[in-house]
Order: sequence, then structure tokens, then C-alpha cells
Amino acid sequence: MDFRFDIIWDYAPLLLKGTLYTIGISLSSILLGSILGLGVSFGKMSSRWFLRWPMQSYVNFFRGTPLLVQIYIVHFGLIPLLYGKTNAIIAAITALSLNAAAYTAEIYRAGIQSIDKGQMEAAKSLGMTHGQAMRFIILPQAIRRMIPAFGNEFIVLVKDSSLVALITAPEIMYWSNAMKAQYIRVWEPYLAAAFIYFILTYTLNKILGAVERKV
Repeated sequence: MDFRFDIIWDYAPLLLKGTLYTIGISLSSILLGSILGLGVSFGKMSSRWFLRWPMQSYVNFFRGTPLLVQIYIVHFGLIPLLYGKTNAIIAAITALSLNAAAYTAEIYRAGIQSIDKGQMEAAKSLGMTHGQAMRFIILPQAIRRMIPAFGNEFIVLVKDSSLVALITAPEIMYWSNAMKAQYIRVWEPYLAAAFIYFILTYTLNKILGAVERKV
């Protein structure tokens, strides 16, 4: 196989730019998805049906439909509806955040429900409100149990961010496809992209492992 490193070298600045976009899109989506997912999980665990039913429907929709379809709906439908015209970066962050929220909501729910119910009753018997018991007693314990699941979700999200190249968000796969189209080559662009994604997910995995050991 004739492997041309000079092609990768030519595209190195653009691949670096795409890597920074991938990191930015992924971090923004992880942060927004985690915040939104916490609200969705509380709504889903609510005893009030008018809170529980919409949140359950939200989770079912985003877990039951392909991420690529969600990206297209947000890019071609939701963002133009809200802003008059679409934007690939905003659409990418919005779609990935909405999708991540559905999965993180289930992680929050499983983590919270894994804590013995007696601890909530004990906290209330000490005079704490439901919110205070969640904040000071339940969530600190539940978060320790959630970290491995959150780590998996974050790594999946980084890899799934490659799909936003299809709406021309200028991340790693966007520039890899551009390299392929310009030089009519397959191995160089896609092996370069695979190597960059591996470095990103391997580094993230190490960071999360260190966090898990410290908590």
C-alpha cells in the first residue's frame, strides 16, 4: 500500500482546527446535556403525571430514534424555526446536547434510585426538606456511582460528534472528507481521523479514571 504522509502533513493545520472544533462541540454538549439531563431525570421521577409523562416521552424519543435523524431535524427544522436560518455549529451542539440529556437522565435516575430509600426518610426525620436531602445526602453518594456510566456516555458522545460533519460542521471528519475528495485517497484521511479520535477518547478515559479514583 502506498501510504502518503505528505497528504496528512498538508492537511495537518485543518485537522488541528477540526480537532479543536470537535473538543469544543463535545465539551459544550456534555455540559449542556448533563444539566438538562438532571432536570429531565427529576421530572421523570416525579409523582406528578404532568411532569413525568413529558419527560418520559422525551427520553423515549431521543433514545428511540437515530442520532443522525435528530441532527437533521435540529439543523434543517428547529434552528431555522428559532433563528430564521441554520448554523452548523449551533445545530451540532443543540442536537448532541438534547440526545445526551436523554441518556444522562437515565444515568441520574439509576444512580439516585440506587440509594436506599431509608436515607431520604432519615434526612427528613432530621428536619431536612426533600431538596436539602437530595443535595446533601442522596446526590453526593449517587454521583460516585454514576461516574463510570457518565464516562462511557462522554466517550460515546465524542465519537458520535463525527456525525455532525454531514451538516458541514468543520470538525475532524469534515476535513477528512475534504482530504479524501481533494486527493481521491481513502487510507490517509480516515486513518488520520481514527488516530485523532483514539487520542481524544483515550485521554478522556484516563482523565475519568483519575477522577473515579479520587472521588
